[in-house]
Amino acid sequence: MPILTAALLWGTTGTAASLVPAGTPAAGVGAAGLVLGGLLLFLSDRSARELPRMCGPHERRLLALGAVAVAGYPLTFYPAVNRTGVAVATVIALGSAPVFTGLLGLLARQGRPGGRWAVATAAAVLGCAVLVLGPELSGGGAAVDALGVLLAALSGLSYAVYSLIGGRLIAAGRPSGGVMGAMFGGAALLVLPVLLLGPVGWLLSVRGAGVVLHLAVVTTYLAYRMFGYGLRHASAQTATTLTLAEPAVAAVLGVAALGERLPAVSWCGLAVLAGGLACLALPARRRG
Repeated sequence: MPILTAALLWGTTGTAASLVPAGTPAAGVGAAGLVLGGLLLFLSDRSARELPRMCGPHERRLLALGAVAVAGYPLTFYPAVNRTGVAVATVIALGSAPVFTGLLGLLARQGRPGGRWAVATAAAVLGCAVLVLGPELSGGGAAVDALGVLLAALSGLSYAVYSLIGGRLIAAGRPSGGVMGAMFGGAALLVLPVLLLGPVGWLLSVRGAGVVLHLAVVTTYLAYRMFGYGLRHASAQTATTLTLAEPAVAAVLGVAALGERLPAVSWCGLAVLAGGLACLALPARRRG
């Protein structure tokens, strides 16, 4: 499924980002990946460049809001990581996104989430929380920064907003590549000052350049091409729940590639998360 493939690619972000030179600002890494990846999405698809002219005023406003939401994700998520840690920020951002998507979709009249979605999402969010927070729960944990929690929730809201906007425009017949390219191209311009105003020397190193290329090509360009295609066949509510597979991939990669260890409670969380995603991803049985 394209959305699960996108989540698989997003799951490599943490492992890749850990390879940047010491002292590299986290927000700079996210901004660099978005600038290059967003421009790739915009420049590689002709419909992305034509879409703003083809759209009416209302759809152009949606594209602009989508670009702001895309830019808002790294500008809130990475500071959240710095303040409250990777585990807590990841759980709040990814766990709140499906909830925000369901509520905003209901308010925007983009479909009422069904009971199956609610059960699968609850299981997936619970499993995600137990998986990611398992090491902290086993070790007693640390104090949580309130501002960090707020920033993480805002990043989840940003993700929900641009997922809903993308789904709405694609459902209206706009090309998925054009929608993603237009939103991410606009977001690239918005975050460019963040990149330029910070230290950029790390970009000239082999490791720094390699990480940015991976984030731009794999986790932005390829992943969001797949995500946009998936939105043609699934609602934004379903899509944001399925992308909870990302922390599962990141956790497995951490064990396999970085030598990290997960406590038993985290493996239990992984099993619950997998069950929730399977419930949503597998086709429902028809009553005969």
